[in-house]
Amino acid sequence: MKIVIRVDASLDMGTGHVMRCLTLAEALKTKGSDITFICRKHQGNLITRIQSQGFTVHTLELLNRSNQVENGENSSLLLHANWLGVSQQQDAEQCSSILENIKPDWLIVDHYALDKTWQDLLKIHYKKLMVIDDLADREHLCDLLLDQTYGRQTSDYQSLVPKACEMLLGSQYALLRSEFAQWREYSLKRRIKPEFKNILITMGGVDADNVTSQVLNAISGLQFAQSIELNVVMGETAPHLNKIKEQAKAMPYKTNVLLNVDNMAEIMSNADLAIGAAGATTWERCCLGLPTIQMVVARNQKKSAELLSNKGIVKLFGEFKNLNQYIDSREYWVKNVIQNCSHICKGLGAILVLNRLINVGGHYDIK
Repeated sequence: MKIVIRVDASLDMGTGHVMRCLTLAEALKTKGSDITFICRKHQGNLITRIQSQGFTVHTLELLNRSNQVENGENSSLLLHANWLGVSQQQDAEQCSSILENIKPDWLIVDHYALDKTWQDLLKIHYKKLMVIDDLADREHLCDLLLDQTYGRQTSDYQSLVPKACEMLLGSQYALLRSEFAQWREYSLKRRIKPEFKNILITMGGVDADNVTSQVLNAISGLQFAQSIELNVVMGETAPHLNKIKEQAKAMPYKTNVLLNVDNMAEIMSNADLAIGAAGATTWERCCLGLPTIQMVVARNQKKSAELLSNKGIVKLFGEFKNLNQYIDSREYWVKNVIQNCSHICKGLGAILVLNRLINVGGHYDIK
């Protein structure tokens, strides 16, 4: 089965969209599918990362500002239109010849700046369309829709997708690499008696606003045992990376800066507490029962993060004084959060989505 995935990463949108699409691509590859990516060369892209995992990537050039549609239809309708770098029409024109040559059985799109306008322009070039979304804020022409947001309801999309569209909604469908399900039992077992020796800090692979620095500043004055160890995980495209490395050296506790890790499940499983952004890594932490003090770093994260907080699944902070208060009072809430978060995601989402892709695909069977 031929599959094309249209997805981007950049300093604005971060790395999460590409990373979850890579997870799905790896699952599809094990079934013999032929996977191709289409990505634009935004600053902070992950094109090299995708290629390093053995996938073909067709790249779309950045257009000069004078050639971009500044006030087109797309710009006036979609909240994240500027993430595309061009209009939907221009993007569709650039993708058209690629899709025409491949003739994919499935086109998978994960992009907040694309909707039915783009999908309609390209529908002659694909047999089935899958959309990965988190926002429920625009219309799609898809056969299959995935939204891994906790608490997402069918009613959120009923007026936005065709009646025949199958919807996979909720955190049980979160696209996590297989390693998370493999480490789950070990991670949950070691939390029966919670310890406090290792803190994990993950404020996003890009962290364009340098929230990581603020977190380190906030906790540097707390009184920890000297045996405490901090692990800061970032991507190599993070614009403030060098500053964080210097700041880590000056911390009063051992602080490691880890780049482009390929063993995140192991790192999370051995962490006792996480301070993290309310993004895609939320579901990874929940799968492993890792108690998290979470911060909203993008507007689209706010609703989901507040729901998780209200359900006792995470601790949510907006001011750094609250972060410190949560750390100091951890013994009073950690056990409940471990129990609550571990129930909402078991790390099997990629398998569930893969099975539905096969089923919805009808005679386009995976080998």
